[in-house]
Amino acid sequence: MTLLVLAGCATTSPHAVQPLQPGSRYVALGSSYAAGAGIGPIVPGTPQRCGQTVNNYPRLLAQRLGLELTDASCGGATSANILGSWGELPPQIAAVAPDTRLVTVTIGGNDVGYVRDLFRAMCRGARCPAAPPVTDAGWATLERNMRQIAREVHKRAPRAKLVFVDYLRIIPDGTPCAAVPLTSEQAAHSRAIFRRLASVTARVAKEEGAMLLPAGELSKAHDGCSSEPWAQASPAKAAPWHPTAAGHAGIADALAAQLAPR
Repeated sequence: MTLLVLAGCATTSPHAVQPLQPGSRYVALGSSYAAGAGIGPIVPGTPQRCGQTVNNYPRLLAQRLGLELTDASCGGATSANILGSWGELPPQIAAVAPDTRLVTVTIGGNDVGYVRDLFRAMCRGARCPAAPPVTDAGWATLERNMRQIAREVHKRAPRAKLVFVDYLRIIPDGTPCAAVPLTSEQAAHSRAIFRRLASVTARVAKEEGAMLLPAGELSKAHDGCSSEPWAQASPAKAAPWHPTAAGHAGIADALAAQLAPR
């Protein structure tokens, strides 16, 4: 029931009036939070450094709704890597074509050092590098790029539904537990970035004619200290500070409920 209620909070796009039918072309854009870092086998034929796994939320969603998926997501990507080339990788946005009917985007954490700061927080000792603060100019650049991503999707695929999926919650609202190895100060810092990133994503979605899946709110009862975490911090896992397989499944379920023809 929670999935359906939260999925219904999304904004309806004026650019996407046609129901999403089986066989529709779907393009997934984003960072490792979309690619599915460390949760399963890498998809054959995809760039190894991108870490696209067979059970990430784009692939689960495509299976649920019978969609034809082009997954352009890549671990480490920033909003600039969606709009422009990244080494040998073309711009992710180049995967969006006139016949595209659905685009999902999970981006921004690498732009503002969210995951970087979490990894640095695990470092102990005098030699640990200090994390440079994210400036207001950096936040402004991220928002500008996210708006440009939305406009490019609408221009390249006028009939596509565009859904921004924000970041799953790792850090609890209260005192961190042993499974989330942060001091209270570190947790407050990362929590502030997480909330601001969610706010920027929601504002862009609302003002640029896109839909929003509020994964951060959706996973409020599944933070890294919960009995059923949808994201985890353990350095013993393949990808600390990233969504679990259950988290990707939760996002896919919520998107399926949001997008299924009514």
